[in-house]
Amino acid sequence: MKRIVVLISGTGSNMQAIVDACEKQQINGEVVAVIANKETAKGLGKAADRGIATHALSHKAFDSREAYDAELQALIDTYQPDLVILAGFMRILTADFTRHFAGRMLNIHPSLLPKYKGVNTHQRALDAGDKEHGVSVHFVTEELDGGPVVLQAKVPVFEGDTGDDLQARVHEQEHRIYPLVVKWFCDDRLALGAQGVELDNQPLGPQGYASED
Repeated sequence: MKRIVVLISGTGSNMQAIVDACEKQQINGEVVAVIANKETAKGLGKAADRGIATHALSHKAFDSREAYDAELQALIDTYQPDLVILAGFMRILTADFTRHFAGRMLNIHPSLLPKYKGVNTHQRALDAGDKEHGVSVHFVTEELDGGPVVLQAKVPVFEGDTGDDLQARVHEQEHRIYPLVVKWFCDDRLALGAQGVELDNQPLGPQGYASED
């Protein structure tokens, strides 16, 4: 089984979806630790209740991004993970950190990348008048929200939608596709090669495996 470390900043709903899939043996892996950059992150309690090791490593205790990431990297490495999962981890990561975990770190972003990198994605989609929105799972690289996409899921945008409406619709898809991508990785089907993302030894296009409706 693959060893998985999850990084969170908040409620950890995607972390919980992945833990559930592991416990149901839908994923050939085990979440061995959950780390948050905020002591108040509610996901820490959820993980502890499942018997998972938890750590709160506050970035506020460090005088630079580089110093924090070096300590975070050292902490993660104590668990010897095969895969590091960013699940609502609201930190911009340094180049050294991303290079250290290259090819074994995934992130989920609430937009149809390359659209709307960064924050406030739901409101930005509404302000642009988009007819569809969605979520992307991608490998993490040095470019913020710019790593190769593995899988996307689309949701419709309806007239009168609020940001909260879109967020709820997107969250539902997040909890469906993130465990699926983790399963592919843990089954040794998914890899980041020299030519980009490969699934079953076949290169994927720029938007990943498929845009799921």
